[in-house]
Amino acid sequence: MTTMESLIGLVNRIQRACTVLGDYGGADNNAFSSLWEALPSVAVVGGQSSGKSSVLESIVGRDFLPRGSGIVTRRPLVLQLHKLESGSQEYAEFLHLPRRKFSDFALVRQEIQDETDRVTGKTKQISPIPIHLSIYSPNVVNLTLIDLPGLTKVAVEGQPESIVQEIESMVRSYVEKPNCIILAISPANQDIATSDAIKLAREVDPTGERTFGVLTKLDLMDKGTNALDVLEGRSYRLQHPWVGIVNRSQADINRNVDMIVARRKEREYFATSSDYGHLSNKMGSEYLAKLLSQHLESVIRARIPSITSLINKSIEELESEMNHLGRPIALDAGAQLYTILELCRAFERIFKEHLDGGRPGGDRIYNVFDNQLPAALRKLPFDRHLSLQNVRKVVSEADGYQPHLIAPEQGYRRLIEGALGYFRGPAEASVDAVNFVLKELVRKSIAETQELKRFPTFQAELAAAANEALERFREESKKTTLRLVDMESSYLTVDFFRRLPQEVEKSGTPAAATNIDRYAEGHFRRIASNVSSYIGLVADTLRNTIPKAVVYCQVRQAKQSLLHHFYTQIGKKEGKQLLQMLDEDPALMERRQQCAKRLELYKAARDEIDSVSWVR
Repeated sequence: MTTMESLIGLVNRIQRACTVLGDYGGADNNAFSSLWEALPSVAVVGGQSSGKSSVLESIVGRDFLPRGSGIVTRRPLVLQLHKLESGSQEYAEFLHLPRRKFSDFALVRQEIQDETDRVTGKTKQISPIPIHLSIYSPNVVNLTLIDLPGLTKVAVEGQPESIVQEIESMVRSYVEKPNCIILAISPANQDIATSDAIKLAREVDPTGERTFGVLTKLDLMDKGTNALDVLEGRSYRLQHPWVGIVNRSQADINRNVDMIVARRKEREYFATSSDYGHLSNKMGSEYLAKLLSQHLESVIRARIPSITSLINKSIEELESEMNHLGRPIALDAGAQLYTILELCRAFERIFKEHLDGGRPGGDRIYNVFDNQLPAALRKLPFDRHLSLQNVRKVVSEADGYQPHLIAPEQGYRRLIEGALGYFRGPAEASVDAVNFVLKELVRKSIAETQELKRFPTFQAELAAAANEALERFREESKKTTLRLVDMESSYLTVDFFRRLPQEVEKSGTPAAATNIDRYAEGHFRRIASNVSSYIGLVADTLRNTIPKAVVYCQVRQAKQSLLHHFYTQIGKKEGKQLLQMLDEDPALMERRQQCAKRLELYKAARDEIDSVSWVR
């Protein structure tokens, strides 16, 4: 294989692989599709019935395209030709039927028609979605050709009025690309000044650097006329030479004349023509294919630095993504256990960062203690509990049939114990609020642990284990905080009451020395005031001790031993169970496989370019 064939074949393989791997036209593959677009290809442009299909079939050497009147090509056909060794069996493959080889080209024609109808319906509508066809044959040169719908000036029956603009816009989307070579097909039996293909090519390629002019139907011109003015560049000059083509006649098509025979008849026509004999070595479909190949080689050589740069960029992006996706899961149980432990450590690291302030979220726990707990304590119904009516009721009931002699100690105790019971609510609420925050941080940490995204099953098990541990910590924390409240009830601070001033009458005589009315309103107000002061003292104490208990029993435990029980359970599992836990998301597995294939493709392409690009 020559260097030229190697280069063009390489580009063909890259384009084919990019297409198979979804790099071309994919919604999320912009970085990769740019490589496809950087590679040169040939777009075949012409008006309806200009002979586009016949030119393509002449280049391929096979009769494989649908025929008919009006608009026949209703979807772009990306045709990739791959040259095989002499004597090899010809066959064709469609991208949408990747495991089926067509050796009967009549079936290829039918499949093109059927696939077109699957998208557009059996109407005259068009679609920009391309059909991808690869043909492998010893009778072709390595090329990528794109057959586009024929340009038209009027809509026919069954077509919307917008069809003219739609076709032109679709064709422009291909030929406007700077790496697209335009094969402008014009029939020789029409004035070149009216050629739709030349008109469009001149608009998108005013210098003519990318345009190859092809004249078809030379044998159908009126007697006594010829197309030498065009072919020799006098009527319309291009930077590349015009090429004349003689297609099979309708009679030849009806008789199923073989394309190889048609090529021979074309050579004979030019060799024996009085008008074109002097140009016979630069005419015909075989010459056109070779001319395009030679031009492609020069374009590819000029594009090699940019192509190599794009390939290197794609390799870097793919390697980064492969690192992000992670290695495939090993079959060894020890390696699987190691993977699980690494995943757990990654999650715990992020969870601790949330708690310690490296990531947001831990401050919400402080908010529970600094705002929610004090607010809850302030809302406790002590005013109702220490109302004059309730104090009188509690003290009187505590005295029973024998009223208190000096101070109503039993009444004090009942009032204090009743008030302290209200602290259980804020204590439990603080525990539950911190538990909620911790569960939210677990959820966020799992979501932010990139390594876990591969394993939805393991994510669920990890979340369940972490939440189960948090529930255990919550129960222990609740017991501890309620004990703090109960301890305040079980033993009152005696010194507080000893320091209270004795009741003094207006005369200044201590109440103990006088016979005052123990059931007077002022007496009960003083009792309520004293109890309120003591409750305030206890509230200040609990405001400090409840957070300590909650942090010790929940936050500290979550940091130190959130997954300890989970680790114990994992250590008891067998290899099969570990593998089930590491059941990857199928979409990620598919993505890794696609990335690996792309990476292999791009590295092979880079190596191949290095080996053939500068060989002369």
